[in-house]
Amino acid sequence: MIATFSHYALAFLRPARTSRAVMTVKDTYFLRVYDPVDPSRYGVGECALFKGLGCDDRPGYTDMLEKVCRDIAAGRTTDLTEWPSIKFGLETALRDYDNGCCRWPFPTPWSMGQGGILINGLVWMDTPDIMLQNAILKAEAGFRCIKIKIGAYDFDCELRMLDRFRRLYGPEKIELRLDANGAFAGIDDAIDRLRRLAPLDIHSIEQPIRAGRWEEMGALCASSPIPVALDEELIGVNSSDRKQDMLRTIRPSYIILKPSLCGGFSGSDEWISLARANNIGWWATSALESNVGLNAIAQWTSSLNTTIPQGLGTGQLYANNIDSPLRLDGQLLRYDPSVKFGI
Repeated sequence: MIATFSHYALAFLRPARTSRAVMTVKDTYFLRVYDPVDPSRYGVGECALFKGLGCDDRPGYTDMLEKVCRDIAAGRTTDLTEWPSIKFGLETALRDYDNGCCRWPFPTPWSMGQGGILINGLVWMDTPDIMLQNAILKAEAGFRCIKIKIGAYDFDCELRMLDRFRRLYGPEKIELRLDANGAFAGIDDAIDRLRRLAPLDIHSIEQPIRAGRWEEMGALCASSPIPVALDEELIGVNSSDRKQDMLRTIRPSYIILKPSLCGGFSGSDEWISLARANNIGWWATSALESNVGLNAIAQWTSSLNTTIPQGLGTGQLYANNIDSPLRLDGQLLRYDPSVKFGI
């Protein structure tokens, strides 16, 4: 087996704002493994580097990709514990190759066109008025679970926006998730804001304070009137012991799994096992991958028989995404096997 990789710059249709940064372009890499005798037989995976967030955003990224390619040619395995996005891409490419080179790393009835995966609608940060308009558009498009990113603007303005939305769509109509991306200053600030948000019947809030403060986050989870979900907190926690220690220290209501940031599919499977053992809920989401990575995450998710809305709707953010069989049908993500991937 031989492997190669190539760089690809994904261009956002419009600037994507979080509490950390505003993004217009996202770099990613496609890893291809193939049979040297028959190069038409190949598997593809996306090494979805997330600059500014992933623990593998550091010097030597392409050097490690070159090492992976050399090791594959030599029949050696590569320790990618500290390189989760490369591990994610390699696991996808190898599974795709083994399963017939049809971009089916996890063949399931869903990837053969049967049924759909329930997903949440996503509202990116913008002015509160535009965020309200976009949330209404998501509701009218058929989403019954909507996630809204907060933390970039004045909290009182965001609170008024959320209240206006809730007056239009009560909890019996829309499940409302929030994502603070670590924007709240500390536990006192977070508790105050969460108490003001609680009357709006919020399903959960992701990462209210920045990652790495386990004791503080644990105290927040214990006293929060809104269930807390961990997102960035999982990044860089790669050993089983550290994962177990973190979950037992913080005791969140949910964890959110991004395989390209959480150790690929094998690392994410381990997170799920530990979460179940500690009575913690979970759902999967994408991390701004192209349709190649999104497809792999969706197929993996479909193999887990999930019932709650997943966060797999970011494939429409880019002007130059890879053509794929992924289709949105209201709040369902579907796969059309009659459509070929453009890679």
